[in-house]
Amino acid sequence: MTKKQKSLLTRIIIAAVLFIIGMVFPLEGVPQLILYLVCYIVVGWDIVWKAVTNILHGQVFDENFLMTIATIGALILGEYSEGVAVMLFYQVGEWFQSYAVSKSRKSIASLMDIRPDYANVERNGKLVSVDPDEVQIGETIVVKPGERVPLDGTVLKGTSAMDTSALTGESMPREIEPGMDVISGCINQTGILTIRTTKEFGESTVAKILNLVENASDKKGKTENFITRFARYYTPIVVFAALALAVIPPLITGQEFITWIYRALTFLVISCPCALVISIPLSFFGGIGGASKCGVLVKGSNYLEALSNAEIVVFDKTGTLTKGSFAVSEIHAAGMKENALLELAAYAEDYSNHPISQSIKKAYGKKVDTSRIHDVQEIAGHGVRAIIDGKTVLAGNAKLMVRENIKYTVCNSIGTVVYLALDGKFAGYIVIEDQIKEDAPAAIKLLKEGGIRQTVMLTGDADAVGQKVASRLGLDKAYTELLPADKVDRVEELLRQTSEKGKLVFVGDGINDAPVLARADVGIAMGALGSDAAIEAADVVLMTDEPSKISVVMKIARKTLRIAHQNIVFALAVKFLVLGLGALGYASMWAAVFADVGVSVIAILNAIRAMSVRKYKQS
Repeated sequence: MTKKQKSLLTRIIIAAVLFIIGMVFPLEGVPQLILYLVCYIVVGWDIVWKAVTNILHGQVFDENFLMTIATIGALILGEYSEGVAVMLFYQVGEWFQSYAVSKSRKSIASLMDIRPDYANVERNGKLVSVDPDEVQIGETIVVKPGERVPLDGTVLKGTSAMDTSALTGESMPREIEPGMDVISGCINQTGILTIRTTKEFGESTVAKILNLVENASDKKGKTENFITRFARYYTPIVVFAALALAVIPPLITGQEFITWIYRALTFLVISCPCALVISIPLSFFGGIGGASKCGVLVKGSNYLEALSNAEIVVFDKTGTLTKGSFAVSEIHAAGMKENALLELAAYAEDYSNHPISQSIKKAYGKKVDTSRIHDVQEIAGHGVRAIIDGKTVLAGNAKLMVRENIKYTVCNSIGTVVYLALDGKFAGYIVIEDQIKEDAPAAIKLLKEGGIRQTVMLTGDADAVGQKVASRLGLDKAYTELLPADKVDRVEELLRQTSEKGKLVFVGDGINDAPVLARADVGIAMGALGSDAAIEAADVVLMTDEPSKISVVMKIARKTLRIAHQNIVFALAVKFLVLGLGALGYASMWAAVFADVGVSVIAILNAIRAMSVRKYKQS
């Protein structure tokens, strides 16, 4: 609880005690007036002061003005207990609102906590603790177990387990060793790490994320903008309506002005739009905070609102649905065992750092004895010839087999095929493919179960490769062999297929998909942990490499919108009902208190539900 919240709570308690004394021990005349005035001043002086200062600044019609006029009016009319009660319960509602907002902010606290307090820098042979802002690129920092990594950098020395949960929402630590890049905001768990910084603090991952979260509330959705516009026109209308209610009926009917002034004051209290003005932004703030718990950064409530109306989800392939890393998927040996064929391929490809070669060596999994390899010769556009254990080994594409007049079995599998020959005879082939992410099939299934009308994949890969991936994942469409400009054209075409309110979401890696991310209604960057380009380019950033998080954030978005709409309908229905009763004299100031404070508290409690994400994290 903040100091401001504690102060207000203390004032509420003191005022409540005085109010109870006034109700239990009825006083009359001046003592009664003094008691209730003291009570009113204790609990409501700040509201009156805000109303006065706002009027001086030209901001007349707000809830402070409504409360001040209504309560002071009740005191003037001699309705001391009701005037004080309205202010007391209004402040209870204000405290509750403040507490709710604090609770909502704590849902983003895991992100805000990622800001490091200090950095241990090696200077002149000593370890000095300084502010992260003072550390320059290329300096060496030391991060001890339990400390937060203060800046992005590369590990020079040490191994450790790194807790990335504040950024990704995942509890599984990452193993860190020399040569690996680490990003700011993560917690070092076990060993001491020596790191060379690669960015200044202002450009580091943690600074970019903090800036993103702090500015998320600037981008309002249509529902929030509607409430802002509604309050702008609604408040002055009800003030003038209350004024008319106080003056016109007694002039026409000849009744006493006091009766209608009391009704007008009750009307003002009822009309206060607190429930809407507070609970709607709080709903969206809670939704954004709830998403952040799952490692999803939403840059504004407008994107949350758009996600709730998503109809078409378009995916980039490489790095989004697939890992973007090659792996051996098939081994077909002819005249030898499969592990012997794999060994030949690994030895023949040992000289190369090409991704295909790397995947073969990784599948082999053993150290290559280079003394067994001689006379390696690369045949451009075909493959390689090498002498291994005194035998001639050929490894390459089908053109190499044709060139060397080797009869071979054509592979019909989809992927990159490496054919091998041993001493002029066909030895078999190895198929290498880009791996589909383990999480991808479930992600597509969850999206379809969540009501997404169409799932589409865009890729520059060959048609056979693209269609195979699409088929495995159960996608509705796949557009293949596309250039970057073609992807934008396809997205334009798909945008025309959405309904009037429907939105198109594009999911990419955020690095080479910037034009498409920008053109889509909502651009989602995948696996953005440490990727500056992704954080900059996208509207929504998934800090992990899990496509299933897309359906998670869509569920959160729909729940948030549902809560916001519930609050709008509930608040307006109660307001207009009690306003009508108040104007006709059937609603007292106590009913007005419920219509204002009671509705606000109920709406705030409902809004807090947007932060609950436990069931989504399990899905």
